[in-house]
Amino acid sequence: MNAATINPHEATHFGALAADWWDPHGSSAMLHKLNPVRLAYIRAQIDAHWHVDARERFALAGRRAIDVGCGAGLLAEPLARMGAAVTGVDAAPENIAAARVHAAGQGLSIDYFAGELAALPLATFDLVTSMEVVEHVTDPAAFIAELAARLAPGGLMILSTPNRTILSKLLLVEAAERVGAVPRGTHDWDQFLKPEELTKLLEDAGLEVVDRTGLSPSAAKGFKLGGSEALNYLVAARWPNR
Repeated sequence: MNAATINPHEATHFGALAADWWDPHGSSAMLHKLNPVRLAYIRAQIDAHWHVDARERFALAGRRAIDVGCGAGLLAEPLARMGAAVTGVDAAPENIAAARVHAAGQGLSIDYFAGELAALPLATFDLVTSMEVVEHVTDPAAFIAELAARLAPGGLMILSTPNRTILSKLLLVEAAERVGAVPRGTHDWDQFLKPEELTKLLEDAGLEVVDRTGLSPSAAKGFKLGGSEALNYLVAARWPNR
């Protein structure tokens, strides 16, 4: 694969947010609320896939992980703390610069790269993650195929993305952007993928979906796993057992 999937407009939009990516009250506040819930799902899938004890602190020790569309490292850093050798890739050089500074301040060694995933040196990873990214690329099928090309045999892929429903249009796009919960221009509802559409892209790339769950609002916690998939959902996939 040598597919170009970066949308320059999207890269510019998110790069402009780099300075306060780590501010839980700034323009990325929604991501800070989403991240713990997504991390809980990722950890549960890691434990199930590799039969790791849930009490094990370094669940990814000895494994390689890549987070594609990593922003300033909100997910890459926890993966590194779980013991993985982590690579983070993002379309916006500004985000990668912020990610490197923050990781250094945390004493974490993460290999960050700005640009197309296809431009990375050939390598595969035990864990491939991409959170809220597939809806921003120019060619979702090519993007998923490139993610699959980076997944090692026996590996695990985890994705999250908004669902294309009337509810997501009303709440994630119109309401959230109007009240400033997310920066204006963040979402293009027409680019959202329904679960069956994303499943087909994964299957077309040779993978099988092994788990899917909704990510829905919670009055107590902001967001919770399970329940409705109408706004957002997470998917875990792997290579089929032969």
